[in-house]
Amino acid sequence: MLASLSRAARRRLAALSAALLVLGGVLVWWLVPFGSPVPSGSVTFSTGVPSGVYQQYGALLKQALAEDLPEVSIQLTDSEGSQQNLARVATGKADFTVATADAVAQYQRERKPGFERLRGCARLYDDYVQLVVRQDSPVRTVRDLRGLRVGVGQDGSGVRLIADRVLAAAGLTPVRDVEAVAAGIDTMPGHLESGDLDAFFWSGGLPTAAVQTLSERFDVRLIPLDAALVDRLHDVGESTRHYRSATIPADAYAKAQDGQPVATLAVANLLVTTAEADPDLVEGFTRTVIRSRDEIGAQVHPAQLVDLRTAVYTEPLTVHEGARRYYRSVKP
Repeated sequence: MLASLSRAARRRLAALSAALLVLGGVLVWWLVPFGSPVPSGSVTFSTGVPSGVYQQYGALLKQALAEDLPEVSIQLTDSEGSQQNLARVATGKADFTVATADAVAQYQRERKPGFERLRGCARLYDDYVQLVVRQDSPVRTVRDLRGLRVGVGQDGSGVRLIADRVLAAAGLTPVRDVEAVAAGIDTMPGHLESGDLDAFFWSGGLPTAAVQTLSERFDVRLIPLDAALVDRLHDVGESTRHYRSATIPADAYAKAQDGQPVATLAVANLLVTTAEADPDLVEGFTRTVIRSRDEIGAQVHPAQLVDLRTAVYTEPLTVHEGARRYYRSVKP
């Protein structure tokens, strides 16, 4: 049939076919969504001290992000903890980090550089304050630390912030009543075991590997931090309102607790970025945090407590636009 058509008719038919193809392409472009741009580039994630939960969590989250955001290169950097982490993100030296809510509130209250840029992506898991002594130590309460050598965390850590406040709530002045030793969880257990420390504070998820390992090779105890002490902390106001009374379960450190729960205080950890962070990147980060909970939690137990129902509550930080977009997308 085509052969019987005149040359002019064949040209008109070819032109019509081409026009229909173009129109079809326009309709497909108009009707079929292509989704959000795929995030790419390089970002820095500030974690924590070696063997601490922040560093372990960051390393596993990096692996999960490599699957979900293959065009994004993640660089991990060690840190002293929450206070240093916040300073890095707020001043542009890092893009994402984890920090405790009390450290965030303190950073804001002191109006430190870049405080107004900080935004929350997710509430993660709670840190529990752990005051560790040797099993044969005479220390039974925080007040008994007077005159002793006490590990209080590194200067830029959230541990240092909490340790100083707990000591003060117990009526002790850190710079006068105890020999405060600035050290991290990577070295404090060894110092306690060798006798260079009489006690140390740690604030982290349960169980913290370094404390668990210490308890399995050396006889230690946990000192209770009762509700009355937490009430005295709340009397200070401001960022201390982020502390709550909590209990370390009896099986957290079985060999250190003699089968008994231990009273303490807890504070939430937040995934933090800045207002200028790319919304698509933040949305992807937040999605991976929730998606990878069980996978990461199999190796870092606190990550099992990441909960979609509470992740959006990043007080005292405003939720980032990209994270909010994710929470809206999964809202029933």
